[in-house]
Amino acid sequence: MNPALDAAAVGTFTLLATDQRARRGRLVLKHGIVETPCFMPVGTAATVKALDPSELERLGAQIILANTYHLWLRPGRELIVEAGGLHRFMNWPRPILTDSGGFQVFSLESQRQLDDDGVTFRSHIDGSSHRFTPETVVAFQEALGVDIAMALDICVALPAPYERLEHAVAATTRWAQRCAEARTKPGDTLLFPIVQGGLDEGLRARSSAELVALDLPGYAIGGLSVGETREELDRITAFTTDCLPADKPRYLMGVGTVRDLLAAVERGVDLFDCVYPTRCGRNGRAMLRRGDINLHNARFVRDFTPLDPDCSCTVCTSYTRAYIAHLFRAHEMLGPRLVSYHNLAMLTQLMAEARQAITDGRWQRFNETLQ
Repeated sequence: MNPALDAAAVGTFTLLATDQRARRGRLVLKHGIVETPCFMPVGTAATVKALDPSELERLGAQIILANTYHLWLRPGRELIVEAGGLHRFMNWPRPILTDSGGFQVFSLESQRQLDDDGVTFRSHIDGSSHRFTPETVVAFQEALGVDIAMALDICVALPAPYERLEHAVAATTRWAQRCAEARTKPGDTLLFPIVQGGLDEGLRARSSAELVALDLPGYAIGGLSVGETREELDRITAFTTDCLPADKPRYLMGVGTVRDLLAAVERGVDLFDCVYPTRCGRNGRAMLRRGDINLHNARFVRDFTPLDPDCSCTVCTSYTRAYIAHLFRAHEMLGPRLVSYHNLAMLTQLMAEARQAITDGRWQRFNETLQ
């Protein structure tokens, strides 16, 4: 635990300001405080691709996300526990949230078998057989010592028939109840269940009500960014946040563009994650506040301006578009590292500015300048 934190305060979420539906909050976790709204870089296999922990600290990352499915398969629970937990294993001192692995398992439809108790699946690495239940997933995340653990859920790709969505909602509620009952360290590792229901507002309301009744420390909105339009994403996000408690953090899973983050903050969401910024970074796509640029384009060969004139990160104050474009053409690994760093730094700065705008009561003006 961070020695500066009061153990009794861990798990508390305080709303510091609101401006229309946008919220400015503070979440206290075992390994530190998270100021919200906040974007969480994705470190699927205990690493944020192309960046080391000191760089993540330098760019201002408050919390990162790792993945139960991938860590379960490699390197496995025993080794991480032997190393002293996930924080020590990867040398990251700040908070960690682990996804339950449900999305990964259910995306491997041809390699898994679902039943009422859990899911049996084959590894995408070597074909070996494994089994997730709500109890084993919670035990794994607690053993790793993470700050936030996600409950095992069923995610359904969209569009989907009502019957399939209803089954996912019912099973997700049952599994969330079992996850809650399986906890042994609720004061250290917070459990967040995941609201499902696809694009059906009735199912979203039902899923929210059933999960809110469990009185857990926070709630995630899942089952989006899986095939719907952006208008549908905005509608269901707004509807679902209205169904969730105002005094607990709300986490929208899998969104990471400037447009989607601002739209979700506008609708009262506090936490976000997505692989988009680092995936773009590895492919020469720099995220700017008013649109991405592709550094493979010929027009950047002699562009000696900063990568993003509106960004104050070390990449944008030290290098030009021409130099970074050269790195990609020369297949130098520094190129993906620099653009990945910038993309995460830009989103981190954007969320910090959003927090200040909400505090100052000028959220609407701030948001409108970026449209």
